[in-house]
Amino acid sequence: MSRSGPLGDYLRARRELVGPADVGLPPHGRRRVPGLRREEVALLAGISADYYLRLEQGRDRHPSAQVLDALARALRLDDDAAAHLHRLARSAPPRPPQRPERVPVGIRQLVASWTATPAFVHGRYADVLYANAAANALSPVFTEGVNVLRAVFLDPAALHAYPVTEAIAANAVAGLRTLVGVDPDDPRLAALVEELSSGSDRFRRLWARYDVAARTGGGVRTLRHPRVGELRLRYEKLLISGTSQTLVVYHADPDSPSARALRELTRPVP
Repeated sequence: MSRSGPLGDYLRARRELVGPADVGLPPHGRRRVPGLRREEVALLAGISADYYLRLEQGRDRHPSAQVLDALARALRLDDDAAAHLHRLARSAPPRPPQRPERVPVGIRQLVASWTATPAFVHGRYADVLYANAAANALSPVFTEGVNVLRAVFLDPAALHAYPVTEAIAANAVAGLRTLVGVDPDDPRLAALVEELSSGSDRFRRLWARYDVAARTGGGVRTLRHPRVGELRLRYEKLLISGTSQTLVVYHADPDSPSARALRELTRPVP
């Protein structure tokens, strides 16, 4: 983390992603750096340029909610990014002692009962904590003990079986950035970011954008399997109440080729 702190780093990174034309400002000649100038952000937010400079340099780390809302509008932040900005301006509570992450018994039983529906639980650091047999059959990435981020950014074999589009990669990095922004002093998170940054140009480029994203949601992904070929599956990501864990469930559209392939893949061996 730089001397300016997570709030200042975030403001600078997001400022560099917004061009004058994006906010209706004239270009005003050649620019040495990308994005908006500091004084332009201050003008759009209705604050003094000196005060904005103090925020970005980390000399004032607790602006009011009204100032944060104005900055979010000036930087064209979406709801997730604006909420993250507010979190960065709060004093972080003391971090409790780290305990091993354990999947609640009821969740384990539920996931295990889905014999034809791939599902797994990953923890705060994207480690797969529990996976059912259908998930194991679908991809080696969805195996207990595997770190999903390491697999998709550092393991070429995993990428072949689990193709990662730019949007998927960006969302994964944004989810990790959300965690780091809230607790920048977490040594395990810092070590994971350093490992991924050192080993993956793609991760390093996306990390520099300072995007953030909610850890829930869903979408569609394509996977390749050596036995049943390509599968186009929907996925749902659900936070498990009272934990920092996420339940991920894959399913196919009814009566689709992918549904038939999934049934073949998860059929019990006689």
